[in-house]
Amino acid sequence: MFKFKKSMFVVRYRWWIITATILIVLLSVVQLFRIKINPDLESYLPDTMLSRQHSKQINEIFGDAEPLLIVIDNEDDVLHAETLERIRGISETFDADSRFDFVFSLFQAKNIFSEEGYMLVDPVIVDIPQTAEERENLRDEIRTNELAYGLVVSEDFKTALIILSSNKSAPDDELMSFVHQTIADHPGPGKIYVTGQPFMREDVNSKISRDLAVLLPVGLLLMFITLWLSFRELKAVFLPFSVVVFSTIVCVGLIPVFGWELSIIGVLIPIMMIAIANNYGVYFIARYQDMNANAPHLSMQRIVQYSVEYLTKPVVFCGLTTIVGILGLVTHLILPARQMGVVTSIGIAFALLASLLFVPATMSLMKKGKLQKDLTGEASHFFARLLTSTGNIITKRPKRVLGFFVVFFTICTLGLFFFKVAPDNNKVLPEKHQFNEAIRIIDKDFGGSKMLNVMIEGDAKDPKLLNKLIECEEKLTALPQVGSVTSLATVVVEISKAMNDPDSEAYGKIPDSREAVAQYILLYSMDGDPEDLERFVDFNYTNLLMTIQFKADKIADIDEVLDNLQTVFGDDSPYQINPGGYALVEKELSEAVVTGQNYSLIFAFFAIIILLAIIFRSITAGLMGSIPLVFAVFCTFGLMGWLGIELNIVTALLSSISIGLGVDFTIHIFWRIKWELALEKDYPEAIKNTLITIGRGITINAFSVMMGFAVLFLSGFPLIRSFAFLIIISLFLCLICALVLIPALSLVFKPKFLEKSF
Repeated sequence: MFKFKKSMFVVRYRWWIITATILIVLLSVVQLFRIKINPDLESYLPDTMLSRQHSKQINEIFGDAEPLLIVIDNEDDVLHAETLERIRGISETFDADSRFDFVFSLFQAKNIFSEEGYMLVDPVIVDIPQTAEERENLRDEIRTNELAYGLVVSEDFKTALIILSSNKSAPDDELMSFVHQTIADHPGPGKIYVTGQPFMREDVNSKISRDLAVLLPVGLLLMFITLWLSFRELKAVFLPFSVVVFSTIVCVGLIPVFGWELSIIGVLIPIMMIAIANNYGVYFIARYQDMNANAPHLSMQRIVQYSVEYLTKPVVFCGLTTIVGILGLVTHLILPARQMGVVTSIGIAFALLASLLFVPATMSLMKKGKLQKDLTGEASHFFARLLTSTGNIITKRPKRVLGFFVVFFTICTLGLFFFKVAPDNNKVLPEKHQFNEAIRIIDKDFGGSKMLNVMIEGDAKDPKLLNKLIECEEKLTALPQVGSVTSLATVVVEISKAMNDPDSEAYGKIPDSREAVAQYILLYSMDGDPEDLERFVDFNYTNLLMTIQFKADKIADIDEVLDNLQTVFGDDSPYQINPGGYALVEKELSEAVVTGQNYSLIFAFFAIIILLAIIFRSITAGLMGSIPLVFAVFCTFGLMGWLGIELNIVTALLSSISIGLGVDFTIHIFWRIKWELALEKDYPEAIKNTLITIGRGITINAFSVMMGFAVLFLSGFPLIRSFAFLIIISLFLCLICALVLIPALSLVFKPKFLEKSF
């Protein structure tokens, strides 16, 4: 009697339910117009992260600027007059613009020398060489200049570099438009590539907008087609599809409600909702068609009643486990991942309620559709034949089936030995994007594209401190990944070369006294540009800045640089050092990816075990139900190792999402086996009936979710395309485990919780 009243609630208050659902959706539509995009990857880390704190301290003293690098690649010789004219024109245009605090190229680099006892500071290039002899003379001069050679011109003189320091006074789109226009206004031989965070943010921003404009309509269209091919009945498509649209709108509308912005990770949110939101409504439609085919005398309201009675508990349980799995993202260290966990969980909760209330309420107003012959035994559908054959194999050779899973698991997990974590976010953009083309050239010809800024507190004119910087420079440049280390000490050494004869003991050395150092700096300021030194020391000469240029293929390369830095400036050093810069932010972001992945995985895994144990009132159910999740997650990570797919800010979301979705299949299998056993059927028959009944709904559900995620292959971001591939693989493994592994385990071990009455 209780069940009857409960199920009839949906029919009795159907108009209230439908009206309330539509009202919530309309209110959410209004919020969609308030969404803003955040392409700044650095802001994805909490302000409390050490790298961000150190970078903030450095920016307060030396200015909040960020580098933008322009590579001029000339396969012949960059010292040809046309190429140098081009470099000078571009450099001077940027130098005259207030949006750049600093411009450094062959035309801004200095040549420090002495003449008749006086120290002189001239630009490296005073006049552009016009003859081959003049070019060779200039080439020889540059080779002896450590402030230019290998820094703004490659050792083979085929590539030049222009380093810009943007002061962030202009929006990224405005800044990059000016940069591209300036390059276009100065044509010449060779190719030009641009790289730097302003460029990445501007391009990421446009790609996020483009992805949303393409992926959403394509995703909805694919979902509609998938549902139509599955059910071939208009009302059967309309109801779960409406839940998809409604819950996607509600979920995305929550982003501005919480005061958040849409990130790269946020691109996944609407696609996830498209893929997931139909889950629960699909089971109602599958149940309706099954009953309509096998009990055609029932009215639509009776079908709704019986469907609600049978499906409410398992659907609620599936929804709760999905929500709990997705909530694992809330434990992540990366802010957009946390935000994704919150809004997606709420969106799934709305989809669950809409499926339990809106779908049956609307169904009760509709007339019954045509009978599906595949469900009456008059025809044999592909999935029906496949599931029947699967049931026969499992019941005849369950131990052999388990053996196959063990072998497959072993092979896949061996790939974990090759598992890698991305050391940076360069692969956010395509490999052949000019952003990454420039990075490859800089890594090859200029010692590395990564910059680490180290602020040292102390007397900048103290010879002991300057010698310590020289010691640090020598130790770091001995590392294969480090290209150059520059600081005030580097400039002082160059001054000493100009002020002393090559055979003098003082040649290329830091002076012995503070007064002599001060004299060197004064002489440079008198003849050179005092602003040249502002990159290395503050106004009061109490803080120095050392810049380390290097390349890193893995996080260990960055750690090695930091370890050597710490070795020079040990714990007992009187000098306070603060390493910062975007390279360090990237390192901590990569480490946060790993830590967040572990936290979310552990949270989701144990939460699911506890929830399954509560649902089926058995610890065995929790442990047994977690086996498919462990299998799918570890096999997927193993495949990442075999295929060379790195763990990054997007693929790190994989485990929580696949656990949250994959556990649904297991719950429905457990529930149906219990149902069949309660009807006094033996295990083989119960398993066969489970596969040919609820197995159909699970298969349709799984493939519709996979089709939803497949639209991500159209994304402009390689990371998101990789995620699409991995989540589809993971969900497919979860499906196979639910349809094959769980029935085989149930048949072999016959767990007691399946035999308990409801």
